[in-house]
Amino acid sequence: MTRYTILWSPLAEKTYLKTLSQILKKWTIKEAEDFEFKVDSLLNRLQTQKHLCPPSFKNKNLRRCVITSQTSVVYQIKGKYIEIVAFFDNRSNQQY
Repeated sequence: MTRYTILWSPLAEKTYLKTLSQILKKWTIKEAEDFEFKVDSLLNRLQTQKHLCPPSFKNKNLRRCVITSQTSVVYQIKGKYIEIVAFFDNRSNQQY
């Protein structure tokens, strides 16, 4: 079974930390830990199932995974790598 390496873009790192910060402002550490667990679980599955999530509606080269009802992550497949592009609020008007 092929395992893909996960890479994070600078935008992904920035938007992930922003999302965690927003969770901590509105809720508790438990909710932030739950979010981190969901992200880690998803990334572990993506390492062996690169097509786990469907293509983005707006950009077919990207794939979009819903993590929670408020948050999604976008990634792209680059050979043996999966690049995490960005995290975003599902309620926002975003480019993905």
